[in-house]
Amino acid sequence: MTHIPPPAEELRFLDTELGQLDARRAQLLARRAWLIHALYPVPAPRPADVRRQPETTAPSVQNVLLILGGILLTIAAIAFTLVSWGHLGIAGRALVLGALTLAALGAPAPLLKRGLRSTAESVAGLGLALTVLDSYALYEVALPETDGLGYAAVASAVLAVAWAAYGLTLGALVSAPDTGRLHLPLPLATATAQLPLLLWAGAAGAGAHTVTAALLLTAAFDTVLALRSPVKSVRVVATVGACVMGGWGTFAAGWLSTASGTSAAARAAALLLFAAAIALTAAWHAPKPRVGTGIALTGGLISVAGAGGVLRSSLPDTWTVPGYLVCGVALLAVLHTRLPEPLRHGLARASGCVQAVAVLWALSTVAIALLGPVDWVRSAWSGSPATARDAVTTELPWPPNAATAPLVLALVAAVLAVAARGTVSWRPQALTGALTLVWATALIIPAAFELPYAAGLLAQLLVTAALVAYALRSPRLPTLPAPVPLVALCLSLLTSLSLALLALASRPATLSVLATLTALFAVAARQSRLGPVTAPASLGHATALACAVGAALGWPSQQTALLVLVVPVAAVLLAARLGASPTTLSMEVTGATAALLAVGLTVTDPPMLALVLALCGVIAAGTAVREDRRPVGYAAAALFVLATWVRLASWDVGSPEAYTLPVTVPALLVGVIRRGKDTRASSWTAYGPGIAVTLVPSLFAAWGDTHWLRPLLLGGAALTVTLVGARHRLQAPLVLGGTVLALDALHELAPYIAQVAGALPRWAPPALAGLLLLALGATYERRIRDARRVREALGRMR
Repeated sequence: MTHIPPPAEELRFLDTELGQLDARRAQLLARRAWLIHALYPVPAPRPADVRRQPETTAPSVQNVLLILGGILLTIAAIAFTLVSWGHLGIAGRALVLGALTLAALGAPAPLLKRGLRSTAESVAGLGLALTVLDSYALYEVALPETDGLGYAAVASAVLAVAWAAYGLTLGALVSAPDTGRLHLPLPLATATAQLPLLLWAGAAGAGAHTVTAALLLTAAFDTVLALRSPVKSVRVVATVGACVMGGWGTFAAGWLSTASGTSAAARAAALLLFAAAIALTAAWHAPKPRVGTGIALTGGLISVAGAGGVLRSSLPDTWTVPGYLVCGVALLAVLHTRLPEPLRHGLARASGCVQAVAVLWALSTVAIALLGPVDWVRSAWSGSPATARDAVTTELPWPPNAATAPLVLALVAAVLAVAARGTVSWRPQALTGALTLVWATALIIPAAFELPYAAGLLAQLLVTAALVAYALRSPRLPTLPAPVPLVALCLSLLTSLSLALLALASRPATLSVLATLTALFAVAARQSRLGPVTAPASLGHATALACAVGAALGWPSQQTALLVLVVPVAAVLLAARLGASPTTLSMEVTGATAALLAVGLTVTDPPMLALVLALCGVIAAGTAVREDRRPVGYAAAALFVLATWVRLASWDVGSPEAYTLPVTVPALLVGVIRRGKDTRASSWTAYGPGIAVTLVPSLFAAWGDTHWLRPLLLGGAALTVTLVGARHRLQAPLVLGGTVLALDALHELAPYIAQVAGALPRWAPPALAGLLLLALGATYERRIRDARRVREALGRMR
């Protein structure tokens, strides 16, 4: 019977056979290749057979040769015209130049039909250059008495028209689809067209306004070509010409607008408006929206410069910036028209740029109004100034022509407020900007109008109250103010700080302003969402009020510190009442800062410093009574210790035990209470700090004390602590007490050890050391076992 394997086994068998066949085939192919190589060896290529790659392409070589040929022919024609012209007669001159020009201009047509475009371009360039030489020869022979600039203007215009006609005609005559028209005549005609008007104005001796008008007319012509020409090269040349001529003409018109006189300013404004019209026309028909927006922005700025120049020449210098600003705001009228979107956006951005520059101009007065009162810190209560401007310009001068700065800020604020009503996406930003500018306007009005000093104080106080009221009435989230109310609150704090500094000029003003600000922010702190900001502000002004009251009463700084401590007391009481409110932490931080100020005021008086530290400890202890403020108890203990040490130092007490024992006793009592409530508490945590704070300083003092009483008392105390630790199996008292007892005993035996060491011979110490080492070596194992037992015994203690 025939055995048929399973399909999987048969497939494995076939794969094995095929693999063997492939391996055999590879061996046979390798042998065949070796035999062929042995019978028919291939010679190695000689170096001469290796061809180098060309470093340039054939079209590049062709173009270089044609360009060089055209340049050489042009140079030869120029040399012939300038040097050899006089050797020929009139007929010969006309015949030579005419024949050369006609031949050069006529040759490109058959060359283009044969597909020789590059050669045709070179010959055409030669022909165009010969036309320039023809015009020069005509001037030298037939019109030598004619004005040079006038002839150049006419010649450039004729050449521009002739070259353009030549390029267009040649393109129409050549009908081969693969050749097209020449690239050179039309761009050259466009470039030459930049000269006629400018040369004509120079030939006519025109003034600056006429030359500027010629530049702008040329720019307008270039703009039309750039927008309408179907030839790309013409558009590129026309765009460059429009930018250069238009920029030159606009700069010249702007320079002319600064001249004095209404008539000159009006003519310059007309030129600027013409330049703006060119730019806006280009923006209207720009192929890309972004390009159109940028050109419209430029046109808007030019139009503002023109209209504002007329207003500047007819108004006083104080109204220069408002005049330009009004012109800039007027550009926003296009937003409600049906003009293309790029045009509207560009003009709106131009208006924004003008408004931003006007605001920057007015910000110098805002900076002076804010920073000027800082100088009153050095000359507090030296007398009230006459006006609000005198109060803020003690060191900084008031900017010239700044009387209209409030009007500028108010106008921009009104624009932002109106813009916020019509938009939704950036309404918060617009409202924030409007609010800030209104605040800045109100801040500088007293100084700008030179109101009386008291009126300036009242105005800033009203601004602060209005900002706080606005922040309070804004319906927002209960804990997180929105951007606009938050900005209003920050501006109110900034205004209150400036007002407090400004009030330093007079004692009654200082006291009344600080009291009012304290009450104002205290009322605002009742709102939970504003409390984290207004409550610290109220406490800060209260701290300044306490210092001012102490100074008004004639108290020294150390006595004023007691009045300042009222602030942290109030902060602690209010924080305890508020509980877990977001305002609690900010109030406590402000109270702690006031306490630090009180401590700083008493640094020069140790007894008063000790009293203030103790009172701060009481305040901290009162804070630690709350469950969530238990860690403040450590600060209270530290303050009490510091107060005790400062008091003892003021009494000239030199013994360290006088400083340490008042700490040790309550610390040990606290440790006993802690161990009574928590039996798992370690003796190092409960008793270690209290024991170490007295034993360690006393040990250092005993080592430097030659009297016997301190070491005796220290040894007795250390022995007592050691016995107590051994009795109750407490690790910290046993280790600390035993260590101090051993070191104290060593200090007492040190003189006798020194005497014995002096009486022994020189060989005795080495001998004793050797015996000691031998004894230790002999009992090493037993000592290790004993040490292990001691360590285990100590480990079982707590």
